[in-house]
Amino acid sequence: MFEAIAAWYAGLSPASFFNFKFLPKYALYFVQGVEYTLLLAVVSVLLAILPALLLALMRLSKNRLVKSLSGAYIAVFRSTPLLVQLSIIFFGLFNVIRIPSIKVFGFVDLSYFIPGVVALALNSSAYVAEIFRAGILAVDGGQMEAARSLGLSKWKAMKLVVLPQAVKNILPTLANEMVTMVKESSICMALGMQELMWGAKTVASSTYISIGPYILAAIIYFCINFPASKAIEAVERRMRRGDQR
Repeated sequence: MFEAIAAWYAGLSPASFFNFKFLPKYALYFVQGVEYTLLLAVVSVLLAILPALLLALMRLSKNRLVKSLSGAYIAVFRSTPLLVQLSIIFFGLFNVIRIPSIKVFGFVDLSYFIPGVVALALNSSAYVAEIFRAGILAVDGGQMEAARSLGLSKWKAMKLVVLPQAVKNILPTLANEMVTMVKESSICMALGMQELMWGAKTVASSTYISIGPYILAAIIYFCINFPASKAIEAVERRMRRGDQR
C-alpha cells in the first residue's frame, strides 16, 4: 500500500500536470464536452427566466400565501445541494416520466439531457428570481405612481414601465448567472451526461493519465468564463456611463 502511494507521488512531476499526449486520440471528448456544457448552461438559464420572473412577482405580492409559496420554493432550492436536487429529479420525477433515448447532434441523449436541464433550470430560477426582485425594487417607486396616474392598471404599469427598466438593470447579473451555470453544469457528470468534466474523467480513466485531462478541463473552463466575465464587466461599465449622462 505504501509503495503504491509512493509510486503515485513519484509520478506527480511538474511535467505530469501538462501531459497532454492523449489529445490526438481523445480531442473529440473535449470538443463535444464543451458543446454539451454550453448547451446545458444556455438552455437552463433561458428556461429559468420565466419561472424566475413569476417567482419574483409572487415574492412582491401582498397576498401572504402567494408570497410564502414563492419564498418556500426559493429557500428549498437555495438551501439544498444541486447534486441532491439533480438526483431526486433524475431518479424520482424522470423515473415516472420516461424520456425516450433519442440522440440530437449525434451525442446529446435526450433521456439524460432533459432531466439535467430541468434540474439546473429549477435551481437557477431560485437565484434568478432574487435577481429579478432586486431589479424591480431598484426602479424608483415614482415610476409606478406616474404610470398609474396616467390610467394604467397595476399589471400594465409593471409590464410596460417597471419591468423594462428592471431588465436593463439586471442584464449584467443575468449574464453572470450564465457564466456560473457553465461551472455548475459540471455536476451533471455524476449522472453520466457527456459534458466537459465527464470527458475529462473518461479520458483519465482510459489513459491512466490522472492529472492532464483535468488540467485541460480547467484551462477550457477558464478560457470560457474569464473572457465572458470581463466582457460582462465592460458592458456593465458602459451601461453605468450611459445612465450618468
